[in-house]
Amino acid sequence: MRRPYNADEAIRRWDMHARVLLADFDVEEGDPHRIVLLNPALLALLPPVEGKRVLDAGCGEGYLCRKLARLGARVTGVDYSREMLSAARERTDPALLIRYVHGNCERMDFLEAGSYDVVVSNMALMDMPDHHAALASMYRALVEGGILVFSISHPCFTAPECGWVRDGEGNKLHWKVDHYFEEGAYEQPAVLDATEGTLLYHRTLSTYLRTLLRMGFELLDAVEPKPAEEMLDRYPRFRDDYRMSHFIVFKARKRALAATGE
Repeated sequence: MRRPYNADEAIRRWDMHARVLLADFDVEEGDPHRIVLLNPALLALLPPVEGKRVLDAGCGEGYLCRKLARLGARVTGVDYSREMLSAARERTDPALLIRYVHGNCERMDFLEAGSYDVVVSNMALMDMPDHHAALASMYRALVEGGILVFSISHPCFTAPECGWVRDGEGNKLHWKVDHYFEEGAYEQPAVLDATEGTLLYHRTLSTYLRTLLRMGFELLDAVEPKPAEEMLDRYPRFRDDYRMSHFIVFKARKRALAATGE
């Protein structure tokens, strides 16, 4: 019987795959995609965090929480996978004083409204069935004028049917995109011998942007990360990331009441 693709199903699959997915995940920097592409973009868009209250919404095993805590932030990490949070606690020095909380980022009523200066959400929104509710929870958690920085799989290049088209010798010709406007939940490739993968909730770029703006955020910046030349000496396979973009990162601000006329 096919299971429903709701939040409970997404959580079940992340709990099932967490330990395998984290096997090669660097405790301080994350996986190579984060090292080469995402971390530089996130840190460039984030404001100075020293002394700031920072929420990592969808923190996973907590590497970004640890990076931000070492920069002087007071960090709370929220994730809906108990297995991921268990790994986060195992990998985190208690001296960093990071608070890890189990919960669904779509409903963060357990956090006090207006209690964070910065919210960061790294590769998490596309794992949630209700992005509208998640962005509303992040908006609620921020102080007026607070900053949201979030990254997602680039929806223009990670549509339901995408990937490299190759010639007869296996050389990459171009990146194919199809069924872009077919929003919904899609199975990701299964890990090792598993019969089920994690879920990706594909949405168009305009869906994300319109939700962000209608929520009351002001869009400040956006980056489609590409590798720095110096990174290619260590990670030469990322040269193909000059041909398409796997990710997109947004920076937004919660409008102050005076700016909205309320």
